[in-house]
Amino acid sequence: MIPLDPRTVERLAEAVVDIGSPYERKGYELARLLASAGWANPPEYDGSPRVPWLAEQLTERRENRAEIERFLCRVCDPIEYDDGMVTAEGFRALVNEKLAPEGIVVLYVSGRPVLGKLQPDGRQPAFSEPADFRARLERLLLDRVTIDMLMGRLEETRICESGGAYTMAVIGIGSIVEGLLLQLLLERDDELRTKGFPDTRGPAGRPPKKPERVTLQELIDIAHAKDWIQLDATRFVHTVRDFRNFVHPRKELAERPRFDRDSVMLCWAPVQALLNDLEENVPPIAEFAG
Repeated sequence: MIPLDPRTVERLAEAVVDIGSPYERKGYELARLLASAGWANPPEYDGSPRVPWLAEQLTERRENRAEIERFLCRVCDPIEYDDGMVTAEGFRALVNEKLAPEGIVVLYVSGRPVLGKLQPDGRQPAFSEPADFRARLERLLLDRVTIDMLMGRLEETRICESGGAYTMAVIGIGSIVEGLLLQLLLERDDELRTKGFPDTRGPAGRPPKKPERVTLQELIDIAHAKDWIQLDATRFVHTVRDFRNFVHPRKELAERPRFDRDSVMLCWAPVQALLNDLEENVPPIAEFAG
């Protein structure tokens, strides 16, 4: 669990520095790793012994679940390595060995690393809503009304899940993604805010769309085009979008989905991947506003 035990932090630091291996990380590479994980005000390497230095950085942020989660996922992310999944998978196995006593595990879902919880049997992982969700929204969004609304939808989604209303729960998760992406694009892109969203679904030359008419599919694709979310995460989140569309009774009647608690769990994994990508690639609101 997070916060991680101090001994787990030490073991992780040793694994990530990986002294003596072909993938041993130099000091500047450790600092770059933390920056690439989207840490706010990432530290600069000070020349001290690398394993204690990295353990110290992780200890200082031990209460920041979002940053620790992104660090663990970044270490296992294929984009971090020149040979992609080959090396990433090796580090994932090593990291998971250190995380096993904490009951958490890094998994690949649609090619993206996501942190999950191990079930009591130690085998089947589970995904849940992103931890510290309000704090993570506040890092990305300026508008407090929108943040409050999204937190309200999160609470309603929890109620639906706990009450067995799984169709409404997956619809709620999709609506959270839509609200987050729409507000983020409006706040961070002056042209979209003032001129509207391009109509990519009609003939060329059509006038821009007002924000209230833009679709979740378009929001996801625009965020990907801006390099805010990677291709794998884009495809991953489109699954949530498709589930969200069961808000239309006609779609439900035609496809007859049988959603259950596992369906809700699997929808949270794309949201975690989406947040990790956004926090790595979009400057925090404090830096953007400054």
